[in-house]
Amino acid sequence: MVEILQQSLNGLAIGAVYVLIALGLTVVFGILGIAHFAHGSVAMFGGYLTFIVMEKFAVPFFLAMAVSMFCGAVIGLVIERLAYRPVQDAPHINAFIIALGLTMMFEGMNLLMFGADQVVIQTPYRGVFNVADIAVAELRLIVILTACVLISAITLLIAKTKTGKSIRAVAQNRNAAVLMGVNVSMVSLVVFAISSALGVAAGALIGALLAIAPGVGESLAVKGFAVLILGGLGSIPGAIVGGLVLGVSEAMAAGFISSSYKDVIAFLVMIVVLLFRPEGLLGKR
Repeated sequence: MVEILQQSLNGLAIGAVYVLIALGLTVVFGILGIAHFAHGSVAMFGGYLTFIVMEKFAVPFFLAMAVSMFCGAVIGLVIERLAYRPVQDAPHINAFIIALGLTMMFEGMNLLMFGADQVVIQTPYRGVFNVADIAVAELRLIVILTACVLISAITLLIAKTKTGKSIRAVAQNRNAAVLMGVNVSMVSLVVFAISSALGVAAGALIGALLAIAPGVGESLAVKGFAVLILGGLGSIPGAIVGGLVLGVSEAMAAGFISSSYKDVIAFLVMIVVLLFRPEGLLGKR
């Protein structure tokens, strides 16, 4: 039982990062219908940027992450304006191809700018507490709390603000939103800014919790889309539940079977869920 609780706690930390990745993908896919495959690579760029800011300017982790999130939001604006907006009325295959091209571009840019070495973001949160024979790492608690704060902020933004109402209106019926005076172009910009900022935050947390290196971004994007499908396409609560389920299942597989099989077990859980609920855990039929 102690080992189960230990692995569950470990899984919640990585699951919280998956939630941030999946939320960024959810708001883009659920509202604009774009499979933004470059999201994981943008997240890794944010992780590298956080590391560089901390190393060059000797600023605290959260300040560096906030600066990186702002830069990520700007990158999101540029991606939407230059890459996706010109093909918004074109067949979906066009946006699909652009997304793949952006992935390769960002992966190459990360490699060119930051090199091929693995990077670990050093933080002062190195304590370990023992609670009922369970080792609770301070950094994992910080990651979970940070993710909770960001998730709460995005939820409040979408649920309580005028901008959030516009986003929900476009998600429900784009044509009706246009007729009601919603600036769909502005909504699209805001959605990409939010998505990229969340991705950058996830990249920074991954860099502190594990490590960042070339290729990790693609893996994160795959996990993000797995969470998207697992929780239900376009469902924010589904992304939260799906991310935590995926994180805990990976941790259980790594703890009780082998870390080599954790991805297999995680995707097996997703397949089993989809066999019985094709719409995902919290998706609509």
